[in-house]
Amino acid sequence: MHVPDGFIDAPISAATGVVATAAVAVSLRGARRELDERTAPLAGLVSAFIFAVQMLNFPVAAGTSGHLLGGALAAILVGPYTGVLCVSVVLLMQGILFADGGLTALGVNITDMAVVTTVVAYAVFRGLVKVLPRKHSSITAASFVAAVLSVPAAAVAFTLIYAVGGTTDVSIGKVATAMIGVHVLIGIGEAVITALTVGAVVAVRPDLVYGARGLQQKLKLRVDGQLVDVPAEPAPVAARSHRKVWITGLVTSLVLAGVVSFYASADPDGLEKVAADKGIDAKTEKHATADSPLADYGVKDVEDARLSGGLAGVIGVGVTVVAGSTVFWVVRRRRTADTTPVGTGV
Repeated sequence: MHVPDGFIDAPISAATGVVATAAVAVSLRGARRELDERTAPLAGLVSAFIFAVQMLNFPVAAGTSGHLLGGALAAILVGPYTGVLCVSVVLLMQGILFADGGLTALGVNITDMAVVTTVVAYAVFRGLVKVLPRKHSSITAASFVAAVLSVPAAAVAFTLIYAVGGTTDVSIGKVATAMIGVHVLIGIGEAVITALTVGAVVAVRPDLVYGARGLQQKLKLRVDGQLVDVPAEPAPVAARSHRKVWITGLVTSLVLAGVVSFYASADPDGLEKVAADKGIDAKTEKHATADSPLADYGVKDVEDARLSGGLAGVIGVGVTVVAGSTVFWVVRRRRTADTTPVGTGV
């Protein structure tokens, strides 16, 4: 659902840029509360994983493919504010390095793919977790439903943005029907990927999943006729270490982007297909970084398609994990600075 330059007019592109900037600013402040010793080391990895899986387009209908948006996955793994930042980092890297998603449309894409998907998914997820049994399987089930709904929600958001700022004269009813219809199907693929990923992490390290916090009820003892919480035992060193999870996640991301992506569907994704069928793409503009050495997820001057795409994917994962980790390290440092007691002096 990467919107290219030319789909949305300048005033609405600027307005969504303001919305996206405000959302990122709010998320930077909110992420200070979410990023701790558990989530901070993994947030950059989540961005890299989303980048990698977005390269894996899967077929959803005749001549149409879809790919992960990632808002639900990021929100559940590392928190909604941090999730917005994770997807925003991915979109920024894709737009600058790979000419995927217009630069003037960056505000549209962040608003639609980062903010809307994350907010909708996490709201649905939290609502379901409150009513479902307090089990690991409930986290997985809630993740599935949240992800399913987040994708058509993004399709609705794009349709609304196009209704007020579209550059072509196309019936909004037709756009809405086509966009929502195909993205319901894409949402199922998103849900499967999200549920499998969240379920895998919850199965081995539930303490690392933001959405699973508070899953286990605290033990209580009756003391002098009153119930009191049993002090929690510190987690063993092996459980506190993130190294194995981080390395496993990074290797998985590199393999997906560098190898598996070659076998992804070559059909246009949902927005590309709808745009071509309905004429939305009539005024598409050339991407500002179309001459980038990595444009279209290939390395310039590398003739072998498999090697070119694989190298581009590996580079993308590396750049994204570094960029994301840097952002979240800075945010984490700001939290530490904000909570460090200030000496009063003598």
